[in-house]
Amino acid sequence: MQKMKPRFQEQGWRMAVTFLCLVLLSMLQPAQSLLAAHGESLDGELKYPKDFKHFDYVSPNAKQGGTLNLHSLGGFDKMNPFTLKGESPEGLGTYVYETLTVSSLDEPFAQYGLIAKDIAMAPDQKSVTFTLNPKARFADGTPVRAEDVIFSLEILQSEEASPFYQLYFHDIERGEIIDVHTVKFHFKRKNRELHMIAGQLPVLSKKFFTEHGFNSTDAKDTLALPLGSGPYMVKSYDLGKHITYVKNPDYWAKDLPVRKGMFNFDTINIKYFKDQTVSLEAFKAGEFDFMYINIAKQWQRDLVGRKFDQGLLTKHAFAHKNNAGMQGFAFNTRRDLFKDRRVRQALGLALDFEWTNTTLFYSQYKRTNSYFANSELAATGLPSEDELKILEPFRKELPPEVFTQPLTPPTTAGPGGLRANLRKAMALLKESGYQIQDGTLVDSTGKPFTFEILLVSPTFERVMAGYVNNLQKLGVRASYRTIDPALYIDRIKNFNFDMTVQGFPQSQSPGNEQREFWGSSAAQRKGSRNVVGISDPVVDALIDAVIYAEDRKTLTVACRALDRVLWYGYYVVPNWYLDSHRLAFSTSLRYPETLPVYYSYDQFLNTWWQE
Repeated sequence: MQKMKPRFQEQGWRMAVTFLCLVLLSMLQPAQSLLAAHGESLDGELKYPKDFKHFDYVSPNAKQGGTLNLHSLGGFDKMNPFTLKGESPEGLGTYVYETLTVSSLDEPFAQYGLIAKDIAMAPDQKSVTFTLNPKARFADGTPVRAEDVIFSLEILQSEEASPFYQLYFHDIERGEIIDVHTVKFHFKRKNRELHMIAGQLPVLSKKFFTEHGFNSTDAKDTLALPLGSGPYMVKSYDLGKHITYVKNPDYWAKDLPVRKGMFNFDTINIKYFKDQTVSLEAFKAGEFDFMYINIAKQWQRDLVGRKFDQGLLTKHAFAHKNNAGMQGFAFNTRRDLFKDRRVRQALGLALDFEWTNTTLFYSQYKRTNSYFANSELAATGLPSEDELKILEPFRKELPPEVFTQPLTPPTTAGPGGLRANLRKAMALLKESGYQIQDGTLVDSTGKPFTFEILLVSPTFERVMAGYVNNLQKLGVRASYRTIDPALYIDRIKNFNFDMTVQGFPQSQSPGNEQREFWGSSAAQRKGSRNVVGISDPVVDALIDAVIYAEDRKTLTVACRALDRVLWYGYYVVPNWYLDSHRLAFSTSLRYPETLPVYYSYDQFLNTWWQE
């Protein structure tokens, strides 16, 4: 599983999380046939044989050397990406730290050994054993040993680590050292994806974190140059402004097939900007080489200028088959204002997507119509017979629409347009006890309905201007405010907001990460990704149905049932998505002819090189 980094984008801000879950398919074969020694999957199939030379989506003879200049937004104040407090710099999870296995980007549910040379799952599927590559070394030359793996598991499962890891590795009961190069993970219960999750464990140096303290508040520890086993080391940094990575000349895995043709630059510089518009101008001026474009206007109109005219810069949209997941205006249901489902539904009716897409986005986007948008896992039509078997026991606790209505986002394209939607919204608000008084929506005590939308990028303000204007027609006093990225991250971690833009990315086969998104256990845990604050026993039960599904069909049914319940909970105002990565870059950069299939743009960048 590869890391997903935070991005401040029109398609939604994603909370900083390392190693967002690779999610997996079903077990259709006996346990003994699930794995090959050099890799692991859930359907018993691996594309690449044991003696494979490299992944198909890399160029094995890519030119080595050169410098790649990148950018990020915000800042950083620590060097440990695995703790909750503070913000670590871009790139640590990809360039410095490594996992036991790595994902194949042209298979949706397969991983191959990196630090782990051999993988074996027990016939009862209650444990998995990893044999470490004896060549594996940290950047200081010390070997990676079983004790480092066990230390990593235990520290990431502890309260010292970010809550994400505690939830993600929840079903791994314990680790056992078999010998210096062999570890065994014991599982609490049978779970189709646990051997894959175990393979995604970041391996940390026990010696380093014993000396420096994993969750220390001392600057000499929090700002110490990190030690990992990855292809790069941190050469230098200016706190919050830039960081420089340099390739480890003695990188132990440079000739492994899972690393061939990757990480080709000698040096990677990342410069930080406070504003996305300023960063675009800096890119056009040649201050960095590569930019992910997440604003429609920038893609359509702003990628012009002298360097584009001279052929020094270019842009291209790269297709992918990623599950789009959900992006939306997320309600903080911990607030009394948003506890009533009818209120949340009413506020969703005020978004005019058609106008927004045409006027602001140049008709580039598709409306999000599912929590698993752009995938077969999305619920369609009315519940199937198999879905009803899951949903029926909860009928009394669920909204009637779950059983009677397809998942359909509001539209202004039909008769009545926005006006019809606002009339329906006002009726819902009146049902909830609100009324208009002197042009303002108030509750039974006369208190005005007012809230703030918290933003991290000023580029989203133009979207919010139209939305807030529509809310005003309902008497709702909504405002929006863009704040510094570091402050924004802190407020989201502490659930200190009314509404914000939030993305909930999914991959091809959801699993344990659903607890982090929607589970009651995450609702009050600061730093969790349950930003909305969902705490519902029915949702918890459906999450378990997803996690412990035993085959692809059962998984699909469970995801669709969960999709319906989340949708008609009206926890977000659904936004929009793309089925391509819009990239602008220097023409001195090259990339492989064969594209990955399921990939993030930064994973793709790891295969590029410089001429």
